[in-house]
Amino acid sequence: MASNPAVNAVRSWASDLVPARGPARRLAVLTVVQATGFGLFLSSSAIFFRSTIGLSAGQVGFGLSAAGLAGMLFTVPIGRLADRFGPRLPLLISYAALAVLFAAYCGVTGFAGFLVLAALISVCETSSHPLRMALTHQVFQEDERVRVSAQMRSVFNVGFMLGAAIAGGALAVGSRTAFYAVALITALAHACCALITWRLPAQKQEAAAVGAPKGAQPRSGLRDFRFVSLALLCGVLEFYQPILTVALPLWIITHTEAPSSVNAVLLLLDTVLVIAFQVAASRGAETAPGAARMLRRSGLLLAACCLVFAVTQDIPAVVAVPLLLVGTAVLVLGELSQAAGSWGLSLHLPPEGKQGEYQGVFALGRGLQQTAGPFLVTALAVGQGRLGWMILAAVLLLAGLACPPLARSAEAAKAKAASAAGTPAGEQNAAEPEPAR
Repeated sequence: MASNPAVNAVRSWASDLVPARGPARRLAVLTVVQATGFGLFLSSSAIFFRSTIGLSAGQVGFGLSAAGLAGMLFTVPIGRLADRFGPRLPLLISYAALAVLFAAYCGVTGFAGFLVLAALISVCETSSHPLRMALTHQVFQEDERVRVSAQMRSVFNVGFMLGAAIAGGALAVGSRTAFYAVALITALAHACCALITWRLPAQKQEAAAVGAPKGAQPRSGLRDFRFVSLALLCGVLEFYQPILTVALPLWIITHTEAPSSVNAVLLLLDTVLVIAFQVAASRGAETAPGAARMLRRSGLLLAACCLVFAVTQDIPAVVAVPLLLVGTAVLVLGELSQAAGSWGLSLHLPPEGKQGEYQGVFALGRGLQQTAGPFLVTALAVGQGRLGWMILAAVLLLAGLACPPLARSAEAAKAKAASAAGTPAGEQNAAEPEPAR
């Protein structure tokens, strides 16, 4: 009996979502466990900080902003440690420290203790992403890295949804004991992450850590203008995050006739589509030029979604709600392309032996989104209405269009530097051992 092409396509899509046995599956388990703890704590902590510790809204906001800044300051130094010792050891220490720090929230009684703990947690959490990316670079072959990263993002969303659901139960209880339970479960999740990291293959990290060329060493990633520019452009394209979680909810209740409850539907739509299609949408980002083209596509799509959202101002709900759904679907397509393109550039462009440092530099783009994004998108979209959405669309479009030429220049500079150091570009990747399956 002839096979059904549609059935085969669905089977292929479903099989791509499941990481292969070995390191990829262990990383997937690690990601789900961490995301569950992250979703649990993030979804409930702000309320518990006020009701249990007794902090004001201003203290919570200031403390979390200061913590975010502390996290940004340490990403590059910790990345350099990964280049020296391999990413597995710093990542293991980071997870172990997070286990202790989250448990320590049970003893916090005032603002000073909250500020110190939030800053230390931010340093560990912010550095964990570039460390995992450096680990992905070392453990997997070049043609596997983007696909594995996409699988990790899909399973992260699964874990985050699970954690948020558990947080709902904790918030329903609302007691000090419930807050302690949230903190201790989050601590346990990160302790499990430390154990999983410890069991990951060590020899691959050790081999990669000493695999840098012995000639002239590459300059600091912070002085690599092209790479820093690409990191910041990716951060601008990542404004989809505050658009979805900050600007759009405020836009719905202040400028549209749509019910506020539609925001929950939009968030659920985003999460489900990312889980289902991130892996499929990442095909083509296995090279730097392909990744840059995906970022250009992301800019086009995100600009388009801004224009769709602008149309929903002051029109009947029966029209506004479908347009908000369409705009969110377009935003998700841009989000999927941005994620894949950023992985591709961050994995392909760093020089050999500097993957950890360059991953730390690339994380500065995300820091830009986290610190400036909520204010900028809210000031434009909510503050200026349709005109603000159009300005935001232009910014996102220009950011996407700038990525391909800048990526070509960065790749050419990398090849020239490798040639000057006597190491052909890509030689180290070819020498990497095949990961165990």
